[in-house]
Amino acid sequence: MREQIVMASSVDEEEVQRHSDLMDSWWSPDGALGGLQLFNRVRIPFMAEELASSGKKLTAKSLKGKKVLEVGCGGGLVTEEFAKLGAEVTGVDPSPLLIGLAKEHSKVDEIVAANKPTYLNTTIEEHSKLFPNHYDAVVASEVVEHVANVDVFLESCVAALKPGGKMFITSPNRTRLAQFFIMVMGALTIIPIHLMTYSKFTKPSEISAILERNNCRVDKVKGLFYLPFINKVFWVFFNTVWYAMAATKQGHAT
Repeated sequence: MREQIVMASSVDEEEVQRHSDLMDSWWSPDGALGGLQLFNRVRIPFMAEELASSGKKLTAKSLKGKKVLEVGCGGGLVTEEFAKLGAEVTGVDPSPLLIGLAKEHSKVDEIVAANKPTYLNTTIEEHSKLFPNHYDAVVASEVVEHVANVDVFLESCVAALKPGGKMFITSPNRTRLAQFFIMVMGALTIIPIHLMTYSKFTKPSEISAILERNNCRVDKVKGLFYLPFINKVFWVFFNTVWYAMAATKQGHAT
């Protein structure tokens, strides 16, 4: 009998369901994911400035002509920010409910509505097969800590990236300090603590090793920290709590 080949998947169905359950409060600043909107104030400029590489102030045209893929886009919190900067953005997510929400919300802001992202209910494994070496940037922001197989996930992300393209990752580190930090943020209702599983957190060194095995050069790793007294996220010299990473796929674009 012929053996059936099953394609490896990075999707964790329980994680997908937990995120889908937050659909009604996804875009509320005071809702369960309000903390991610705080993170946008630092993570978006970091990624956009690396991609634009112009050294100029970000504008609605800074990323014009750039094709950006956000993986695990959910309701579009990050995707819309790239659309506002002029990028041609695609968001993919395995949750049909969140993709529906993202499509609906893309009509709310006039700038986003004029440059609507393309939202697809699919996995990165499937999408990278259809669009290999296609994107100028692939973004996985607060996603790697929710997937079932980080190796498969990142391999597929890199496959969708053009040679010379940028891979961006933001995620909590797997340290006891990060675990405490997550508990504090949960207690302050900045993030939903039930979404976080400490054992699934990844260290920057682990992510770097996977990217390097997939022909990427890690360019930057920066630390992020949240200060509850002023309700602000900012860059710090250590990455033991939360980190942002930028890497470049090696090779030459054809």
